[in-house]
Amino acid sequence: MLILTETAAGYAVFKAKDKLLKKREALVDDLKTAEGASNLLKLQSFAKFESTVDALDNVSALIEGKVSPKLSTLLKDLSDKKSDMLVVADPKLGNAINKLPGLEFEVLSDSSVQDLYRGIREHLSSLIAGLAPTDLNAMSLGLSHSLSRHKLKFSPDKVDTMIVQAIALLDDLDKELNTYAMRVREWYGWHFPEMGKIVQDHLAYARVIKTMGMRTKCSATDFSDVLPEEVEATLKSAAEISMGTEITEEDLENISILANQVLELAAYRAQLSEYLRNRMHAIAPNLTALVGELVGARLIAHAGSLMNLAKQPASTLQILGAEKALFRALKTKHSTPKYGLIYHASLVGQANSKNKGKIARVLATKAALSLRVDALTDKSVVDGNVGLENRIRVENRLRSLEGGQLLPLPTASVQQQKHEISGGAAYNPATDTVVTADDAEKKEESESEEEKPKEDKESKKKKKKSSKSKDVDESSESKKDKKKKRKSEDGEEASGEKKKKKSKKSKS
Repeated sequence: MLILTETAAGYAVFKAKDKLLKKREALVDDLKTAEGASNLLKLQSFAKFESTVDALDNVSALIEGKVSPKLSTLLKDLSDKKSDMLVVADPKLGNAINKLPGLEFEVLSDSSVQDLYRGIREHLSSLIAGLAPTDLNAMSLGLSHSLSRHKLKFSPDKVDTMIVQAIALLDDLDKELNTYAMRVREWYGWHFPEMGKIVQDHLAYARVIKTMGMRTKCSATDFSDVLPEEVEATLKSAAEISMGTEITEEDLENISILANQVLELAAYRAQLSEYLRNRMHAIAPNLTALVGELVGARLIAHAGSLMNLAKQPASTLQILGAEKALFRALKTKHSTPKYGLIYHASLVGQANSKNKGKIARVLATKAALSLRVDALTDKSVVDGNVGLENRIRVENRLRSLEGGQLLPLPTASVQQQKHEISGGAAYNPATDTVVTADDAEKKEESESEEEKPKEDKESKKKKKKSSKSKDVDESSESKKDKKKKRKSEDGEEASGEKKKKKSKKSKS
């Protein structure tokens, strides 16, 4: 019996007796010590990994339940030696080994081998000569780090996780900024209530507080960097007749700190928005050109990743974000929603209420195509040309629905090569055959012989048809004669009855 063991250093194959797995309690007791494990298991073969890359490739294949070329070579070498059973820890790997041609092993990979492998891992350094525990730990640590990087598939140029986090933070910042700005307006409104209607912008309101301070300093403050001249004059005239309450310097200090928070959040939001725009142009340029960076980022965040979004059909992409409305409509048997997150795209907003559903459907179709180009094409080749072309097509669809003038489509930079038809084979006169007079006579005789049976068959068919028509005519004539006889008999009976009635009447 051979036992296949995967280690960070390579593949190890141990040899043991066939009756080893039958006594599980004795096996567990023997594997508690290194000496007992050495007595039960003998190293048959060891295939060392050449490098970390080689180890990573082999371990990745094992995780997926596949047989790597290195393992296949090792098993073929072992198949030459006579052994009936091969013990494997992973059932998937066991099934893959069974499918390999040319191997005559009986693969065992059930739960009965778990105790055996537990003991092998515990005493691995003593079972393999020359493998120190420190070296094995270092190799295991390096392989685990390489495997983690391989699973993450980290690429700083194309990471859609950053987009998911950025758009979520951007939405949170909008909520916090709105809450803080309304709190500043409400708080400072007790001191200068008229300023709320004069200065509508939240950031301008916070800057005015930072520049002016108390309401009494309004007439002496220069607002040229903050407000237009007309608004500045209106603000100064309103400050002179304001009905607000007086506040202390401590109150003003707290209001100023909150106004600073509003300005800092607004600055960070602008920075984050620019970061999101650059990241979207790097990862999904075609989707960004079609629907914009904010809508595109929300679609990616809702799907989880760019690849998951690219796998969705256009019908799902159209109503993505409106799942509650969809299931409610299906439950109540009402009309389903026509759009979800894609409603916020500028192209859908340009359409009137009658055509929004049609434009949303067309836009979802083109967005699905653009997404697959972004997700499945090499980064060095991806640009925004496909998205721009699809955007013009959607705009033309919108203009055709609303009676506008169509836009010209951009000319393709790379034209498809024309298919050239290669010349056929040259004429070969050697393949021609010459027909002689004798051959022609024979051919005519054979054709005449073939035509004779055809004529006989046609004559027979005509005779059958004529006989059938005669039979039909005779039967129809016999039916007519019978009907006439019946009618004459009925008439005679009726006349006899009439005569009897007349005779009775005459007698009476």
